[in-house]
Amino acid sequence: MEGDVDEDDGTFINIPLADDTGDMENQVEQEEKTRLINQVLELQHTLEDLSSRVDAVKEENLKLKSENQVLGQYIENLMSASSVFQTTDTKSKRK
Repeated sequence: MEGDVDEDDGTFINIPLADDTGDMENQVEQEEKTRLINQVLELQHTLEDLSSRVDAVKEENLKLKSENQVLGQYIENLMSASSVFQTTDTKSKRK
C-alpha cells in the first residue's frame, strides 16, 4: 500500500501502484509531445528565416540583372560610337 509506515524506523515507504505506472507513461508521452512541439516550432522558425533569405537573394538577383542590362547597353553604345569597334563588311574588302 502507498504510504505504509516502516515499522523499524517509522518512515514511509512509497510503493508504486498500478495507476502510478500509467501516470508515468502519460508523463513520458506528454514530455515527448512537448519536445516534438518545440522541435516543430524551431523548424518553423528556421523555415521562415530561410524563406526570408531566399526572398532577399531573389530581390538582390533582380537588382543585379537590371544593373547588368544597363551596363550591357552602356558598353554596346560605347562600342558603336567608337571607330575601333565598328563592324567591317568583309565582302566589300575582298573585291
